[in-house]
Amino acid sequence: MVKVSDDALTEQGLDAPATGRVLALACGALAREVLALIEINGWSHMTLRCLPAKLHLFPDQIPEAVREGVRRGKADGFDEILVLYADCGTGGYLDKVCEEEGVSRIEGPHCYSFFDGNDAFAARGDDEMRCFYLTDFLVKQFDAFVWRPVGLDRHPDLLEMVFGNYETLVYLAQKNDPALDKKAEEAAARLKLNYERRFTGYGDMATALKGVA
Repeated sequence: MVKVSDDALTEQGLDAPATGRVLALACGALAREVLALIEINGWSHMTLRCLPAKLHLFPDQIPEAVREGVRRGKADGFDEILVLYADCGTGGYLDKVCEEEGVSRIEGPHCYSFFDGNDAFAARGDDEMRCFYLTDFLVKQFDAFVWRPVGLDRHPDLLEMVFGNYETLVYLAQKNDPALDKKAEEAAARLKLNYERRFTGYGDMATALKGVA
């Protein structure tokens, strides 16, 4: 199993050596979970390549970055490519790129939905309109992907303006880890939100990977 640092995931992405004919082209925020599924299921024929997780701060850049990754995968001779990105704020442009390149992506509007299970997430609908979600990755990278990009490190007075309409921080946990639970609770306290933990495991991502594996 490939081991990488959090810095590698957020700044450089992960590009594991090719080991087979199936390419999982993923967001760097999903790298550890995809690697875990590859290891658990013995998918030695599957290669993981990740784009930098920081692209989520610039969703307009995701579609063309994915296109470049797909074309590189085709040039490298992969028989099948699965894009492990939800729409992720691209407004449908990622779907257009996937259609043009002849590849499929995991279903869902964002990773919170497919980790929770798209059907279950959609069924909650308006009941969770005032929830703010974190995954394992975002709990670990809370400062880098939430606190600092919003500017709360420099302007704490923005807290009410940015998060004032939220009521609850929901931690969608991919694994049971007391240390992450504690960090998620601390994040909720910093945002002055109620806290809820929901264990999801790998959700629909596991199903999507099994479908191509």
